[in-house]
Amino acid sequence: MQGTNDPSRVELLDAAALCRHLVPEGSVYAFLADHRSELFPDRLFADLFPSGRGRPSVPADVVATVMVLQALEGLSDREAAAQLRHSIAWKVACGLSLVDPGFHPTVLTLWRTRLRTSARPERVFEAVRSVINQTGVLAGRQRRALDSTLLDDAVATQDTVTQLVAAVRRVRRLVPAAAALRLGGHDYDHDPGKPQCAWDDPQARTRLVSALVSDARAVLGAVGGADLDATQAEAVGLLGLVAGQDVEPGEAEGSWRIAQAVAADRVISVVDPDARHMHKSRSSYRDGYKAHLAVEPETGLVTAAALTPANAADGPTGIGLLAGEPPGLQVLGDSAYGGGETRAALTAAGHAQTIKPIPLRPAVPGGFTRDDFAVDLQAKTVTCPASHTVAITPAGKAIFDWRCGSCPLRTRCTTAKHGRTLNLHPHDTELAAARRAAADPAFQAIYRRWRPMVERSIAWLVAKGHRRVRYRGLARNQHGLSLRVAAINLRRLVRMGLDHHDGGWVLA
Repeated sequence: MQGTNDPSRVELLDAAALCRHLVPEGSVYAFLADHRSELFPDRLFADLFPSGRGRPSVPADVVATVMVLQALEGLSDREAAAQLRHSIAWKVACGLSLVDPGFHPTVLTLWRTRLRTSARPERVFEAVRSVINQTGVLAGRQRRALDSTLLDDAVATQDTVTQLVAAVRRVRRLVPAAAALRLGGHDYDHDPGKPQCAWDDPQARTRLVSALVSDARAVLGAVGGADLDATQAEAVGLLGLVAGQDVEPGEAEGSWRIAQAVAADRVISVVDPDARHMHKSRSSYRDGYKAHLAVEPETGLVTAAALTPANAADGPTGIGLLAGEPPGLQVLGDSAYGGGETRAALTAAGHAQTIKPIPLRPAVPGGFTRDDFAVDLQAKTVTCPASHTVAITPAGKAIFDWRCGSCPLRTRCTTAKHGRTLNLHPHDTELAAARRAAADPAFQAIYRRWRPMVERSIAWLVAKGHRRVRYRGLARNQHGLSLRVAAINLRRLVRMGLDHHDGGWVLA
């Protein structure tokens, strides 16, 4: 059953009564000491403990306060429990006595699990967002800056051999039909490590990979058609993915080798199948996830946040972050949000765009780009810089072909043997208009003033060790992101003078 707090009950050695003066005014600790029950009322978490029987849980406002402070300070469960045990500020914030030992770290694990699997997993973030709405701090502020940042995963990246061994071991452990097979590639049941191999010998590597892939295929064949529960089906599906993403048939019949190309959307670890590989630039990359934020740039408040695998595109996720907003926003973003589909979706939603356009790349360095061609979509023609006019094909191509043969501008236009072909994007009109708008000094002034402000919010997000996620899996880390954003927003509101008067939230 759910535990509750009695506000009228004061402990003999109540930390707030004895040490409240030691907690700085205007801090999150002082705010929670005064208003945690209004911010996190018992009814907000009542569905997590539907039974009226049994031992009462730790009061909801105490656990929610600890979770917010834990996310704010970047602590593990064990470190958070230790802070609750010996930190005066934490005891004051949670309404405990000076001699209260707090609770075991696993209480936080239990609450996170119940929250994550509930109908409203992000209710702590929603509670803080409700406070934002009540204060009216965003009223009249119609700008939203979109951005994302890469977060490192909490596991080690695994190579193909390690993933194959781990995936086969897991299926054998979960599915009796797989455990009954006799496999020859490796001792999966007693040796969790890498098989012995002369790694410098290409033939030895090929023999090992062939044996492991053959074992994986045998396991998949043995469990095919079996009645599997959700956990078993997930393990079998992961094995099938791992066994096919990095290998290709070898030269000899029945042999397999590591593929030279990298598979699209490649799983990088069977321990965390949701993590992905992403290049920040040609020389910088990360393995893990991507946090996406929508921020009101003047206040720095995060209006929405989402976590995706690291290789997810920014544009579609950014559109999702604005789904609950009324039309009429001015959306700011870098060129990652400059795709045609994203711009069309923003236009359809009634939002104005101050988004950096995707730069055009000429076919020849320093040569002509799409904007040097005159495109007439009504007449369905394209005229090149040399005044040659061709029709646009149904596939959206303008093929100049033989016209480029003796053209004096050819060296500035194309090196293709059969002449220049201009591929028009399905949203070519919107993209061209965006490039023209970006050349306007007024656009540039707005972009330079408001777009960089989202970097401040991202800096707050990744501070105190939050560049690396703490959990495995997308759902767990999405919940962690929502708690972190809720804590940051609450701290920002407190610094702006948040208070509770006459049953409502106000800014001083």
